[in-house]
Amino acid sequence: MSIAELVAAARNGSPRAAGRLLSLVEGDRRDEVLASVGPSSVRVLGVTGPPGSGKSTTIGALVGAYRQRGLRVAVLAVDPSSPFSGGALLGDRIRMAAHINDPEVLIRSVATRGHLGGLAAAVPAAIRLLGAIRYDVVLVETVGVGQSEIEVAAVADPTVVILNPGAGDAVQAAKAGLLEVADIVAVNKADRDGANQTIRELRAETKAPIVSLIAARGEGIPELMEAIDAHHRADSRTRRVARARAQILSLAQTRLRAHPDLERLAEAVADGCDDPYSAAERLLSEGSVAGRQTD
Repeated sequence: MSIAELVAAARNGSPRAAGRLLSLVEGDRRDEVLASVGPSSVRVLGVTGPPGSGKSTTIGALVGAYRQRGLRVAVLAVDPSSPFSGGALLGDRIRMAAHINDPEVLIRSVATRGHLGGLAAAVPAAIRLLGAIRYDVVLVETVGVGQSEIEVAAVADPTVVILNPGAGDAVQAAKAGLLEVADIVAVNKADRDGANQTIRELRAETKAPIVSLIAARGEGIPELMEAIDAHHRADSRTRRVARARAQILSLAQTRLRAHPDLERLAEAVADGCDDPYSAAERLLSEGSVAGRQTD
């Protein structure tokens, strides 16, 4: 099938066509696919937190809540890549199994290695595609460690950080920078000892709304949905510009990391033949020239 035929099939509800298009935007035909669908908009929710905090369980419950509203939902699960195959190690989302046979729900694992341009380029492209093929909501799950959280926060609004009671999770999350990207904090497994203490610690670390959850039982999901809806209602052009700025900077940084002159400039600085300030100016200047030549 041609790209136009795949787009038409995906808009008519074909999950196979949607999956094929996502594979294309993760590879070297990204620009071709995006040009064929044009601009689009879609509601994007980021969900992150430490491993084992219950992100997949929470997302499964959120998908159910959105489906009750009659919305088409896509889940992008951003996983660490296998060092052997480059595939997504956490691709088997058992806790989302209740939605696997729902044709209005698409669940896709996205490996963080091996994609053209990296996460910063792969995820926004997938989101734009999903909006264009008429999904209403995209939930992006990340593993809660490293640069991917910063990149996802640039495309998601809001970003929900999932934490568990006890074990100093609140303080550790603050140290790891997770709370910096949190628009909403959810304390999952809130029936455990130490939940109230964790909430008190979080209130000292963040001004974001805090919701208590027992996601495995669906408890607290209506309150989390209300916090998400309230965040959407408070959206403004200023916040949209800030998100766009973050996306542009993230994509620009990805392109600069792959610049062919970066290694040569780094060697010159390391050998004392150049200084990092001048090298940075040259990298930016050469990147601009390369971009104009490409255009």
